Amino acid sequence: MSDGSGESSSDNSGAEGAHAPSALAKGEKQNEKARVSKTSAILWHAHQNDAAAVRKLLEEDPSLVNARDYDNRTPLHVASLHGWLDVAKCLIEFGADVNAQDRWRNTPLADAEGAKKHGMIELLKSYGGLSYGQNGSHFEPKPVPPPLPNKCDWEIDPTELDFSHSSIIGKGSFGEILKAYWRGTPVAVKRILPSLSEDKLVIQDFRHEVNLLVKLRHPNIVQFLGACTEKKPLMLITEYLRGGDLHQYLKEKGALSPSTAVNFALDIARGMAYLHNEPNVIIHRDLKPRNVLLVNSNADHLKVGDFGLSKLIRVQHAHDVYKMTGETGSYRYMAPEVFKHRKYDKKVDVFSFAMILYEMLEGDPPMSNYEAYEAAKYVAEGHRPTFRSKGFTPELRELTEQCWSADKNQRPSFLEILKRLEKIKESLPAEHHWHFFSG
Repeated sequence: MSDGSGESSSDNSGAEGAHAPSALAKGEKQNEKARVSKTSAILWHAHQNDAAAVRKLLEEDPSLVNARDYDNRTPLHVASLHGWLDVAKCLIEFGADVNAQDRWRNTPLADAEGAKKHGMIELLKSYGGLSYGQNGSHFEPKPVPPPLPNKCDWEIDPTELDFSHSSIIGKGSFGEILKAYWRGTPVAVKRILPSLSEDKLVIQDFRHEVNLLVKLRHPNIVQFLGACTEKKPLMLITEYLRGGDLHQYLKEKGALSPSTAVNFALDIARGMAYLHNEPNVIIHRDLKPRNVLLVNSNADHLKVGDFGLSKLIRVQHAHDVYKMTGETGSYRYMAPEVFKHRKYDKKVDVFSFAMILYEMLEGDPPMSNYEAYEAAKYVAEGHRPTFRSKGFTPELRELTEQCWSADKNQRPSFLEILKRLEKIKESLPAEHHWHFFSG
């Protein structure tokens, strides 16, 4: 995590004794650790709208006012996005740079405009705030690049897509997913809203998802078929799965039997083990029931889909921790380290998997008595869902608890999860669908 302070250098020359350099280096390391901790703290308190805590930190260390996270975002960026006026006023009072730019070149005002926080917009403008960056009203003076520079063999001519009997499968903030037909075959089409087809961030995300999906080939991963990138609207075409998503299935069926839940979990874990294969690790970052699809109405095969938020990371070392944007994904299934804007790794997907396993056996979403954001906050404070279902055998319960451990290093890999699920499957009694002799 970068705090914007730059790296300190020390002159170790002079008669300081044989052990002085290592002691000095150790001291510098401790200071840097403390600095990173303070940076996390002020960003967290800014996010939580805790002006008093922000003020206390700034009184102790005024330089934190322009501290930056790994995306170069300052506390003022965070406050502006959420519209927290008291926090913003406190930061400005301590000399916050109202025109600081994050890694996307966005200023706090650009964030406030994007989130339609009108009070914040007025406040920032009164202190000389400018709207600049990819979310703001004044874009960088560069032409929008085409989604993909070279025509590829998977480029689909939009005239080949038949929408005459289309139906909406899902909707999002950037577009919709429709069932359509391509050369007579039913397909799922993710179609970007025409009004957003020139938006740089939307194009960037679309391009990223296409480039990622092209690389994926696995029975438990939704199959990419092609994309329309040369004409508007932008469209991404994948196989159409008739069974719908796991969210809808659980809504209709309620709690699953341990045997069915384990079979479903095995399919999800197989897909995730493939994505987490080193050195080219793909972190899904939004693993949830809506993004797990049933191949057919018999519900005998599942696939992981929707890679809009996924990240492809080349692993240099087995225990690399990645510097990625916090609060990415869906709150109810979100790992605590993501919610807290901490550095995280592929184990965030293991945490989300535990929440899905819990939901399959309980029949209700985790923390269902809380709103999604409050549920994530409650989990980040160390709480976990309560086990109620008799379907939770001791082995399943132990696996779930390890997968949602607060310490990501305690969470097993998906390869380990697969081994344990196979053992659990062997120990479960076989399901009997015919009850001729039930008394």
